[in-house]
Amino acid sequence: MKVQVQSKKGLKTILSIIIDKSEIKKKLDSRLIELQKEIDLKGFRKGKVPPTVIKRQFGKAIYGEVIDKILKESTTKAIQDKKFKVAGQPKIDLKTFGEGKDLNFELQLDLLPDIKLEALDKFKVTDYSVKVDKKELDQRLENLTNEYKSFEEKKDGMKAELGDQIIFNYHATVDAKDFEGGNGDGVTIELGKDLFLKGFDAQLVGLKKGDKKKVSSTMPKNHPKKELANKEAIFNCEIKNIKSPKKSNLDDNFAKTLGAKNLIDLTDKVKNQISSQYNTALNSISKKEILEQLEKNHKVEIPKNLIENEIKSIPKNPNTNNNENNIKLAEKRIKLGLILNEYGETNKIKVTEDEIKNEIQKQVKSMPGQEKFVFEYYQKNPAATQHLQSSLYEEKIINFIKSKINLIKKDLTIKEAEKMITDFNEKNKVKTSPSAKKRETKPLKSKKISKK
Repeated sequence: MKVQVQSKKGLKTILSIIIDKSEIKKKLDSRLIELQKEIDLKGFRKGKVPPTVIKRQFGKAIYGEVIDKILKESTTKAIQDKKFKVAGQPKIDLKTFGEGKDLNFELQLDLLPDIKLEALDKFKVTDYSVKVDKKELDQRLENLTNEYKSFEEKKDGMKAELGDQIIFNYHATVDAKDFEGGNGDGVTIELGKDLFLKGFDAQLVGLKKGDKKKVSSTMPKNHPKKELANKEAIFNCEIKNIKSPKKSNLDDNFAKTLGAKNLIDLTDKVKNQISSQYNTALNSISKKEILEQLEKNHKVEIPKNLIENEIKSIPKNPNTNNNENNIKLAEKRIKLGLILNEYGETNKIKVTEDEIKNEIQKQVKSMPGQEKFVFEYYQKNPAATQHLQSSLYEEKIINFIKSKINLIKKDLTIKEAEKMITDFNEKNKVKTSPSAKKRETKPLKSKKISKK
């Protein structure tokens, strides 16, 4: 195989490649011998068909198959020998070919640019963290005692009030007809939360243990059975028990019911939970600072074919002529991707199979009841696994960069963090952020308590 650089303009390179006809003949003869064992022709025993007969009947198809394989192998070898980093798929332009002739073709390549990486210690980025004050922490703990209150049985004859827990049986009908799911025994609701059906709770206020009452309520619009959706249902209810709320004491015993070792451990967990609510969004702000500095301080020539492919992935707005904006956005994405990848390769950063598995396990834990679906999704979608690997790779590179640059630590109050996240989201047209949620403390993991 003879390889010559035909031309080189910027990142575009054209190689001229010639495969000697003798080499082609060897591969063609070898393929005929292989096929001799497979082909079954009338008049010949299997495995005994002469190569000349095979060639006469299937010559063109076999030659095309051999040439296709030679093109792939020689293209790969030429790129490897020249130590080229190729952007996108190479283009092949056949010049001369045919049985008894040399194979002559041109290989048109778009190469990745050489990137001179800047020293990371020249960059300065703010590393934000949330400072949780005692007042906020005490309020969150107080909220937990209200949310996870206990109930004690009311004396016979006492009426149900809003906030009470009521246990009842019911038989429901729609249009005077029974329906599947229309019976319930020992159903427990907390009056005032309206979690059963809208307007249902208020009709049970004032009842006593043992009372019976017909309650009317409208079925949900999105009921899975269309024939019941938005229909009025009549519930024949019988009150079995009524319990009044009793606020939990904030002590070690209460902490243990939520999965903590003691009150100190619960306090630490809640404090960390408050911080983690904002960390993801604040890290995104720091990451944006890093990316902006990387882009500003590196000059990179971008392959045109990568820009064209990237533009295709940007959603089009039919109401605006945003082609110029899309080109700039594509160039920015590709430039940053090339810079990050160069830092990754230079510093031998890799994503292991175990890291991918661990990330999938995290997703599984965050979706209880759908474990099988998550595993099957990644098993059946290699592209999804590849995307996950790419995300982990970028995350590792960003973390590596953060470990080398000058990080300026800055503590924020929760109010300051919320304002910064809101401003950042509005500026970058981000609708929501998990870290910018209202001050809501989620339950700690516990086998005894499960809040959905």
